[in-house]
Amino acid sequence: MTALHWKLVIDCADPHAQAAFWAAALRYEEEDHSALVERLLKAGAVPAGETATVHPGTPGERLGWRALAAVSHPDDPRDPATGAGTGRRILFQQVPETKTVKNRLHLDLHTEPGTRDAEVARLEGLGATVRRRVAEQGGSWVVMTDPEGNEFCVQ
Repeated sequence: MTALHWKLVIDCADPHAQAAFWAAALRYEEEDHSALVERLLKAGAVPAGETATVHPGTPGERLGWRALAAVSHPDDPRDPATGAGTGRRILFQQVPETKTVKNRLHLDLHTEPGTRDAEVARLEGLGATVRRRVAEQGGSWVVMTDPEGNEFCVQ
């Protein structure tokens, strides 16, 4: 029996900002879906309003989906026709409602021994916020939030 392929989907207000944050936080790569978007636009299969210019005015400027963005592990393969990762992947989808309660699912980032404080500082520089530091008999970690308030832990 073959294991299932999966991706983590996170609801958010600004998928491209979230993708940029998490790509930098995890040292992943933002997925480039421009070839697929351009192909579908040219064929008239999607309206232009469903697309957006990603990273306008930068060398990385490209077409993307207005309400979707994704990041992938840099060592994992990508589908050449879509630009989508086929391995470890997080998809950010725009939703109209704001986050109102604690996450039911979150990421734990595991740092190299002795580097947690430096990693927490790096993540703060990317826009994350420290919510609390936890030290218990079973271990210690730092609870942080991403720029939209989603919790994650750094161990």
